[in-house]
Amino acid sequence: MALPQILWADDEIDLLRPHILFLETKGYEVTSVTNGADAVEQVREGNYDVVLLDEQMPGMGGLEALSEIKDISPELPVVLVTKSEEENLMEEALGGQINDYLTKPVNPSQILLTCKRILERTRLQSEKASQNYLHSFREISMALMNPLSHEAWIDLYLKLVHYDLSLDGDEGVRQVLEDQYREANREFGRFIEDNYKGWIDRTQEPPGEDRPMLSHEVIDSHVIPEIGDTPVLFFVIDCMRYDQWVEFERLMYPLFSIEKNYHYSILPTATPYSRNAIFSGLLPRDLEREYPTLWSEGEEDEHSRNRNEEAFLKDLLSRKRVNARIRYEKIVTTQRGRDFAQNVSDFTQAELNAIVVNFVDILAHSRSDSAVLKEIAPDERAYRALTRTWFEHSWLYQAFQTLAEKNCTIIITSDHGAVRSLHPTKVIGDRETSTALRYKYGRNLRCDDKHAIFVKSPLEYGLPSRGINTNYIIAKEDYYFVYPTNYNHYVNMYRDTMQHGGVTMEEVILPIIKLVPRDV
Repeated sequence: MALPQILWADDEIDLLRPHILFLETKGYEVTSVTNGADAVEQVREGNYDVVLLDEQMPGMGGLEALSEIKDISPELPVVLVTKSEEENLMEEALGGQINDYLTKPVNPSQILLTCKRILERTRLQSEKASQNYLHSFREISMALMNPLSHEAWIDLYLKLVHYDLSLDGDEGVRQVLEDQYREANREFGRFIEDNYKGWIDRTQEPPGEDRPMLSHEVIDSHVIPEIGDTPVLFFVIDCMRYDQWVEFERLMYPLFSIEKNYHYSILPTATPYSRNAIFSGLLPRDLEREYPTLWSEGEEDEHSRNRNEEAFLKDLLSRKRVNARIRYEKIVTTQRGRDFAQNVSDFTQAELNAIVVNFVDILAHSRSDSAVLKEIAPDERAYRALTRTWFEHSWLYQAFQTLAEKNCTIIITSDHGAVRSLHPTKVIGDRETSTALRYKYGRNLRCDDKHAIFVKSPLEYGLPSRGINTNYIIAKEDYYFVYPTNYNHYVNMYRDTMQHGGVTMEEVILPIIKLVPRDV
């Protein structure tokens, strides 16, 4: 078991060496620094269980360092060590969310007992989270036995994500949660199968109790109403799941006021369908009518099938009679992202700025192709942590920090999520069948009907017809399609890869985030 990690910041740290040695003999590993700036940098780069923070240090003082530490890691326990017992100082410190404070001079036993109490509290919090989930387990199970509305499914998914994020140490309880996730996704697949066609039938009506907001309605409902006095920046982060957004959100709270809504991705939950729907405001069947050559281009080529997003957006605004200056940017490479972060202020000149960010999607596909990344992120919890690490050190977070100082409105959403594909299911199709793993279209497709939604009439599902006898199959739960030929080889190749296109809560239920800078 790893030793508990203590970070101790004090400008007189050399005088505290006996205290540090005492803590090390008691089973703690202590990292020492002599100023607040170094403490902040250590928290940014390391992984600590407790921070001991001197209140008076040259340069960056303890309270200033405390504020920055909490911005980086809001849950990290901090103990303030001070020479002062003034009440107003303690009120200011407590307002900064310290976990305890000690008055100098301190003795080693004081420090030891304080650290033990805080670490024990952390353990108790973890146990409390496990208890809370186990108490909710029956409630969630009972809910899954009854029909749920699209809004109730969002609430249930958010609840499962909350427990997924809070259950750290208890692997037994985590296994129960993972089993319940699978059960929920099984029922969610049935819910979508029973209701999706009816939602498409009613797209002439506004979203409400009868149906959720779908991909093609996001801009009309959440972006266009914001166009006006301040510039709007609309980010579509490809393949971002809600649980990944929650990790990003923790870094954004100090910078922005945050408002959350949700939409359902259209089917299939794949970029050529859902992202084109977002930018065009049209279902794929209507895109086929308006842009007949679009669906004749190669589906697997991201740059051909999604190269018309700017034109789609302009056409959408024209149909809605919105007269606004538009700037569109698609960011696929790291260098282009760095350039964007350096020049992000320029994006406050246009009234509407649309920015597509492809990194999260690239990360999902890279994990599928890289044994090293799969080892670093062996499960969805680790994959989520890897995504957070990228974001925390990314050009995108840097851009948001700059925008937090501008008078602007930011809207963030995703076109679809992704899911670990763990169970193969055999599919029969001809050589013209599409190649995606979580959905396929072609003639006379066949597979186990328990594992997929069969779309016999594409137009009724808002999909391109692609000619006579074309049908779609869309995978449920965590299934992925494999042909019988060389079956075992491809089963092993694609098992445990991050895929999208199917029907799970992770792929379908997506956040729509509104950010407004706090200090502008």
